[in-house]
Amino acid sequence: MNKTTLGPLTQLIFMPRLFPLNCYLIEDEQGITLIDACMPFLAKGIHEAIKATGKPLTRILLTHVHGDHIGAVPYLKEKYPSAQIGISSRDAAILNGDHSLLPHEAQTPIKGDLPKKAPFAPDFLIEDNDQIGSIIAVASPGHTPGHFAYLEQISNTLIAGDAFQSKGGFAVSGTLKWAFPFPAMATWHAPTAIASAKKLMSLKPSALVVGHGPALLQPVNMMKHAIDEAEQRIIRRSNR
Repeated sequence: MNKTTLGPLTQLIFMPRLFPLNCYLIEDEQGITLIDACMPFLAKGIHEAIKATGKPLTRILLTHVHGDHIGAVPYLKEKYPSAQIGISSRDAAILNGDHSLLPHEAQTPIKGDLPKKAPFAPDFLIEDNDQIGSIIAVASPGHTPGHFAYLEQISNTLIAGDAFQSKGGFAVSGTLKWAFPFPAMATWHAPTAIASAKKLMSLKPSALVVGHGPALLQPVNMMKHAIDEAEQRIIRRSNR
C-alpha cells in the first residue's frame, strides 16, 4: 500500500502497478471519514490505516455502488459499528438489487460489478450539494446513474471516484483506454458522464484524485483535454 497526503486527506493506494484501487481518509477533530472501500480482501489494510491515525472511523461515503468501491464496507462496519454509511439515493436502489432505469434516464443497461443483494444498509442518503463536515457532495452521474464525487474544501481536492481515471491514461468515464479499459467497460452512459465531467471541472479543484490511478495536481487543463477527447469520440461514433 502506498499513501499520498493532501492536507487533511490521505489517499490509500493498493496494487498501484497491477490494478490500482484507491480509497481516501479525511481527518477532522471528531474522527475519520472514509471515501470508498475498495474490495473485501483489502479491508484489513484499510482498517490498519485507520487505526494508525489514532482516531475512530465516523463515516463511510461511497462514490458509487460497484463492487471495487464498496467491498470492505461490511468488515469496517463490524469494526466501527457507530460509523455512518452514506450513498446516493439513486445508487442505494441499485445496492438493493433494483437495476431498473428511471423514465428520465438514458435507457441503457447499468454495467459493472453490481450487488445481487445488499451487503449492507446505508445509514443516510446523499443528495447533490450536501455538506458533510469539510466535504461537499457533488452529483456526477454517468459511470452509474447515482455516481457522486466529493470536494474536500480545506485542500480543494476533488475525490472523483470513477468520473475520471488516471491509470492507463487520463480519461473521462466511458472513454476507453486500452492500457486500463475497466472503468470505461463499466460505464453506464458516456454522454451523461461527459456532462458530469464538465460540472466537476467547473469546481476548479487544486487536486484531483480518482478510484484508479495517481493523484493529479492543478488538474483543470487535463480535465478539459479529457472532456474534449471524450466528446470527439462521441462525434466519431455518431458519424459512422
